[in-house]
Amino acid sequence: MILTVTLNTALDVTYRVPRLLPHASHRVAAVTERAGGKGINVARVLAALGHEVTATGFAGGPVGSVVHELLARSPRVVDALVPCEAGSRRTLAVVDESSGDTTQFNEPGPLITSAEWSRFLAQYGELVRGARAVALCGSLPPGVPVGAYAVLVRAARAAGVPVLLDTSGEALRRGVAARPEIIKPNAAELAELTGSRDPLPATRDARRRGAHAVVTSLGPDGLLAATAEGTWQAAPPRVLPGNPTGAGDSAVAGLLSALVEGADWPDRLTRAVALSAATVLAPVAGEFDPRTYEEVRGSVKVTTAG
Repeated sequence: MILTVTLNTALDVTYRVPRLLPHASHRVAAVTERAGGKGINVARVLAALGHEVTATGFAGGPVGSVVHELLARSPRVVDALVPCEAGSRRTLAVVDESSGDTTQFNEPGPLITSAEWSRFLAQYGELVRGARAVALCGSLPPGVPVGAYAVLVRAARAAGVPVLLDTSGEALRRGVAARPEIIKPNAAELAELTGSRDPLPATRDARRRGAHAVVTSLGPDGLLAATAEGTWQAAPPRVLPGNPTGAGDSAVAGLLSALVEGADWPDRLTRAVALSAATVLAPVAGEFDPRTYEEVRGSVKVTTAG
């Protein structure tokens, strides 16, 4: 079982409009709702790859009830979300079908009480002992300590379970010091962590801060990885137009699935890049186009960096 943690779970709502124009009314062509948050997206992709997944985090209020209902429809995903009194958030993605661009609106998360955080920690401690790997993903809702991910990384390491951390800001800075197996920042998050906008030295610098491996997302240019075994860049054969929302989450799923299957780093990166590219062609986050995945996977170029 792979465990995914989404402390700031959401109901993801996607609107598709023919053209998005400022200061105008829009007729929505299609509406899609999904249980969301980065870790939930990772869980669905992992399940589609054939892995058994348990998803935990927080869910509360009427929105949280809808999240539970939608998550129950995901095969191979066990719902272990911890109830909270405050209502879960929604996110709204508006897709401009004329350009393929997406505009995102993210509500703040629910206020988590100290008692709710303690209940989550107790459940996490039980779940992690049965996991093959853990993904800690996304932002922290109000009330959760800023060092929360560092606590969760240390608990997983004590149980001998590898951890992938995908967050940003102070939560990332504290989390990386707890020595997770992998961190996966994007270029902006990496620059905030290290102070450098040059991806190669910044990726290596981030690894020196505690992570065993750092995999930096370069957007349409693929992934850059600094590991104990070497440094590589993996790039897709071409840029695919579409909705990039969730592409990073699919990359996390690719890295984790390959890790638990014992794949080497070039294969891990190949899988992650192919899944990320295939997600661009999917209608919502947490899904990918299987035909594109297989096509791109055979054409990803992995080269030694630096």
